[in-house]
Amino acid sequence: MSIDKAQIKNNSETNEFTKPKERRKRHANESRMEVEPISGTEEKAKSHITSKRAKIMQDGEQRKISVPAHRYTPLKENWMKIFTPIVEHLQLQIRFNLKTRNIELRTAPETPDIANLQKGADFVKAFICGFDVEDALALLRLDGLFVETFEIQDVKPLKGDHLSRAIGRLAGKGGRTKFTIENVTKTRIVLADSKIHILGSFQNIQLARRAICNLILGSPPSKVYGQLRNVASRVSDRL
Repeated sequence: MSIDKAQIKNNSETNEFTKPKERRKRHANESRMEVEPISGTEEKAKSHITSKRAKIMQDGEQRKISVPAHRYTPLKENWMKIFTPIVEHLQLQIRFNLKTRNIELRTAPETPDIANLQKGADFVKAFICGFDVEDALALLRLDGLFVETFEIQDVKPLKGDHLSRAIGRLAGKGGRTKFTIENVTKTRIVLADSKIHILGSFQNIQLARRAICNLILGSPPSKVYGQLRNVASRVSDRL
């Protein structure tokens, strides 16, 4: 009886060791079989992407400008003012994608110059930054205008009340400081929290930025006004 029990144990042990091996082989075969459909789907996805790119190239070049949440209402109110010059003057196609919240610009067969696409994108970006439509339209009419953006922290790392006081110095009482800098330098300035956007020619943007940086660093507005007037008089004399 003892020999029979040993044989039964040996048989049971051999059976226990052979079953996992068969299962592992099956799993390996199944994993090999599953590789083939994955590679096929990857090839289909690649072909789908290439066909999409070819379609975009046929339709024309595109530009996408993302719209933040606080600019939805101004965009809705001024949509026709933006739509009309882009379609009639630049002869581009424009739409607002509700899913992605982007303004999409695209060239059309009637577009006379592909550079109009960049002009239209700059015009829309200027409006999204906070400039009025009338001020942003100058980017379409004149060639030597640009928009420059920088933050107060780029000039001086300020936090808390120091940052709010710096923003107050830039704006002035009732916006007088900002309006004075705009009138003297012939630019347009937008104060969006800690970001500053300046619209104007290259030389005028430099003058306005220098004045703004001096205010951020703590110079009194009266001193900045005097420096601006001196520089502006020199520039007018040269011209």
